[in-house]
Order: sequence, then structure tokens, then C-alpha cells
Amino acid sequence: MDIVIRQERQEDYRITEHVVRRAYEQAEYSDKKEHFLVQRLRKSDAFIPKLSLVALDEKKEIVGHILLTSVKIVNQNEENESLALAPVSVAPEYQSKGVGKTLIREAIQRAIALRHTSIIVLGHKDYYPKFGFKRADLWNISAPFPVPAESFMALELTEGSLQHVQGTVVYPKEFME
Repeated sequence: MDIVIRQERQEDYRITEHVVRRAYEQAEYSDKKEHFLVQRLRKSDAFIPKLSLVALDEKKEIVGHILLTSVKIVNQNEENESLALAPVSVAPEYQSKGVGKTLIREAIQRAIALRHTSIIVLGHKDYYPKFGFKRADLWNISAPFPVPAESFMALELTEGSLQHVQGTVVYPKEFME
């Protein structure tokens, strides 16, 4: 399957939100409101347009979306910048066909090119390690809410970038609305 990844454009928003909504309709662990989260994040200071990507099928139709936004890892002494990967969305008829993997790999490469140093994700413990994610608690990085430790992960985009980072991830308020 030929999938092309490109930056999301403003004229894509309505279609992207439809894909995001459909992607989570049958998801077991979902509040079915991820498309509203995407809307809120696009309007936030945490939004990085170059890291809002869409997947296009061979007909040039949007079949997937990924969003990386700014977060901070905070402790009593310092704040460190990172990225949050959320959400990753693939239209149901394209799921399990490599679209999500392609989106994640491209988002990671673009984040590296933009000189970001790490990514945080709350996700499936068996899926994200395929991309190099490890339990965030290995670096003493914690979520701001109770989550299973094996599902809260981090990825160093440059070797050792989290070596001296620890604290709690502070998500933009739009994640909590």
C-alpha cells in the first residue's frame, strides 16, 4: 500500500477530525472525543503545525493523522521540553495495514529534524516499544495522573537526552478539558 505522509493543512481539518472520530468509534479505551482534543490542541500554544501529519492513500484521501505537541517535564528545580504523541488515528478500513507505523516513524523523523529531544506517549505497552519507546519511569519521569507504568513511555530522540531529566509531565490544559 502506497501511503504518503504530509503536514496537515488548515483545509484538511474537517476531514482529519472525521478520520480521528471514526478511528476511535470502536476503541475499547477511548472517551470517543479524540477529535475534540485535536481541535483544542490546534488552537493551543502547544501546537506545532509541522508535527501535525496526515496519511494519504493512493487516491490522495486522508486515512490517518498523528499529532505531536509540546509538553514539559517538571520537577522542583527545572523544566525540560518534550513532545506528547497523541493521538494517532487511522480510519478503520486502513487499520492493521501499516498506516499507523508509517505515521509514527515519520513523526519521529520530523521531530528529530526540528531538533526536539524526546517524546512522551501513553499507549499500548506492546506497540510503542517497537519504535524505541521505554517505560518513562526508567528516567524517573511520571504522568500527572494514575496510569499503568508499562503504558507511560518515553523516547530519546538523541542519545542520552533524558539522562538528566526527571519529574512529572505537564500536559497542556487542552488535554484535560
